[in-house]
Amino acid sequence: MFNINKNTSLYQLEELVKKDLQDRVEYLPESFYEEQKKVLEIFKKRIELEKIIEETITFNKKINWENNTKNLYLVKTAEELIDVFKLRSDIYAKYGYSKEFPDTIDGLSFDNYDTHSAIIYYKSDNSKATGSIRLIIGTEENKLPTEDKIDLQYLKNIYSSMGEISKLVVDSKRKGLNLEFKYLLRGVYEVFFHNNIEFILSAIKTSDFKLYKKLGNFELIKEIPSYGKIKEPFSVISYDPISVSDFSKKSILS
Repeated sequence: MFNINKNTSLYQLEELVKKDLQDRVEYLPESFYEEQKKVLEIFKKRIELEKIIEETITFNKKINWENNTKNLYLVKTAEELIDVFKLRSDIYAKYGYSKEFPDTIDGLSFDNYDTHSAIIYYKSDNSKATGSIRLIIGTEENKLPTEDKIDLQYLKNIYSSMGEISKLVVDSKRKGLNLEFKYLLRGVYEVFFHNNIEFILSAIKTSDFKLYKKLGNFELIKEIPSYGKIKEPFSVISYDPISVSDFSKKSILS
């Protein structure tokens, strides 16, 4: 199903469109070339999607996943990954964040960080995913998103492996620590312990930090005035799965 980036005919078609754009004919209207540009952009995004799917699935299959929690999964197939991309898009649209987190392709939200992330999702029996989270695993080649916002070198000097929680989306009307939130954090906990990750951080709205502080093992690293396209105060926080509070053990791990 997902083999487009191995299909040479698509690349040939892309090159043909590029050539047509270069070899303009005087009698053709400008609108014709504008449409060709749109087609070329669609090709590029489709190829990018195929590349990200392939690399993400390959990466996730290498992750040591020892979770036994019912309804909690690590993405292992293209179909599962597409469902997560759709869920992200739906949740951002539902809660009015489409401008801050625009779809890469209409109806699908993904980026290059997915290719080196443990992507976890929750779904009830016989349903599509209702919650998802990813743990981006940083390397020298693949930096964490927050490294573009603040200097993390002092932490990298201490910890040999770091991860960053992001893309937490939950399709639920319930507030507080609902089941999806609980199980998704449990999934992060499992990836942390079984894949030699030493430190986890995340960037969240400062207004949401109170909820996380209840868990007892989230600590503030730094506050920043905005994050990406969201012009609201953000808190860069650390998550220590080892030093879990009694509340966290009861609400997340039990």
